[in-house]
Amino acid sequence: MSYPVQKSNEQWQAVLSPEQFRVLREKGTERPGTGEYDKHSQPGVYNCAGCDAPLYKSTTKFNSGCGWPAFYEGIPGAIERHEDRAFGMSRIEIVCKNCGGHLGHVFKGEGYKTPTDERHCVNSVSLKFNEPAEGN
Repeated sequence: MSYPVQKSNEQWQAVLSPEQFRVLREKGTERPGTGEYDKHSQPGVYNCAGCDAPLYKSTTKFNSGCGWPAFYEGIPGAIERHEDRAFGMSRIEIVCKNCGGHLGHVFKGEGYKTPTDERHCVNSVSLKFNEPAEGN
């Protein structure tokens, strides 16, 4: 896949922590309940930790109890979906549409009372939170 932001592994390693590199570039997963944004509830926007592209508004975040930050939808055009058949399962992987960084997976039909009946299960290390600017 080709994305607007292209870097070599060495360039990514220079700007990401080892854990961010493992998750964003190698499709890893952080341990449940350990992420900085799992229970985070401030107003603002969650950007990609790799390229700083806006991905999720805080108004779409909800407490799913799954151990990772959960959102019911991304910012339009910010996230790309791929079929993921790793580990003998069929899931929908979500990546940043700007750099291809692995965010997590989307699950549908779980019965959460959200407008989309989707749960974007996102690794905290894939995100960087930005508070709203003064006056917004």
